[in-house]
Amino acid sequence: MTATGPGAATGPGTATGPGTATGPGAASVTGLLGEIADVGRDARRGGYSRHGFSPVEGELRTWFAEQAQRRGLDVTTDRNGNQWAWWGRPGPDAVLTGSHLDSVPGGGAFDGPLGVAAALAAVDQLRAGGFTPRRPLALLVFTEEEGGRFGVPCLGSRLMSGSLGADAARRLTDRDGVTLAEAALDAGLDPARFGRDDAALAQVGCFVELHVEQGRLLDRLPGTPPVAVASSILAHGRWRFTLTGTGNHAGTTEVADRRDPMLPAAAAVLAARRALGGRPDARATVGRLEPTPGGTNVIASSVDFWLDARAPADAQVRAVVEEITEAAREAAAEEGCELTVRQESFGDTVLFDPGLRDRLAAELGGPGAPVPVLPTGAGHDAGILAARVPTAMLFVRNPTGISHAPAEHAEPADCEAGGRALATVLESLAGSPSAGSPS
Repeated sequence: MTATGPGAATGPGTATGPGTATGPGAASVTGLLGEIADVGRDARRGGYSRHGFSPVEGELRTWFAEQAQRRGLDVTTDRNGNQWAWWGRPGPDAVLTGSHLDSVPGGGAFDGPLGVAAALAAVDQLRAGGFTPRRPLALLVFTEEEGGRFGVPCLGSRLMSGSLGADAARRLTDRDGVTLAEAALDAGLDPARFGRDDAALAQVGCFVELHVEQGRLLDRLPGTPPVAVASSILAHGRWRFTLTGTGNHAGTTEVADRRDPMLPAAAAVLAARRALGGRPDARATVGRLEPTPGGTNVIASSVDFWLDARAPADAQVRAVVEEITEAAREAAAEEGCELTVRQESFGDTVLFDPGLRDRLAAELGGPGAPVPVLPTGAGHDAGILAARVPTAMLFVRNPTGISHAPAEHAEPADCEAGGRALATVLESLAGSPSAGSPS
């Protein structure tokens, strides 16, 4: 693995080209990841910043389309900007796999791209083995899964499934005030076509997403197995808190005359940690805070911060958010500031399709070597689609547990094991009469 320069990420290494072989004519997962290892590096944060509808994401989308076409797959883009690559003629009851290519600011090399690279490598492996799908099979790359630019995660799958309205999506803005509609136009898409896509959903028999594990559950199991099957996703959401005070001079404004919104913001950040004291399965994080105007010698006139909250059940998430909100409200009143809170996204607890889950575990396990079935606290497009179609997930071992950061890592051998596992699953599902059935 190579990483050079101050902005280097922990990545899969240098590009080795499409001919990197794991079999006749087959590309390796790490070789494919290596081809995009220099795209979207973030010299300031480290890692990668690959945001939806940006030129960097456009370069990655072009790379995927070229890779798919090189394999004879027919590439289309749906009304919400998601890319489809079909092996054979599109049709109903299709078996789908894939993930996303965008990242959080300063993210790692594996979150999203690993699932896309594994899907391409799985096609190669199946072809090398002489497999021909009996049912339609497609690779799917979702748009803006991380919400790193417009604040709403799983944007492409939310629009497609109808869980996010098109008008609300078009009005979303990034930090520079660019709307999603404007960014989509710049990327060559028509935002007027955004919205629930029943025609696309009607084609889906099941969706299987492979992803690097975002935690260390696999690494802590006996034998450190390289691959697991997902059981569920925690309920989770994002809330925007806006605290408004009075902007003023940092050196001349006496304490008694201050209405400083940074103080209640700090109180809320501390409250987020305290709220977890009696809730070991819950999560609450403030990862983004923006004062206005943002000068070193200026008391802020307002502060915006974003709370990410997660827990095994909807009610638990709401209780955590309410506790933090109340602490922010009390601190704001004490400082003479005003508070507004707005929910930007929310997803209930997701239980993946039990029949599909058990089928994947049976396909990948063996006598004396069951495949682990694990929950996750991270959201995914598979979780959004689960309300509409049977979905499942595979996890590849993460030896450090670090994700959404430059140090995110998966061992090359584990990446290849993930690609082989995905190929096994796709062969079973696309080679049988009913993708969603458990047997």
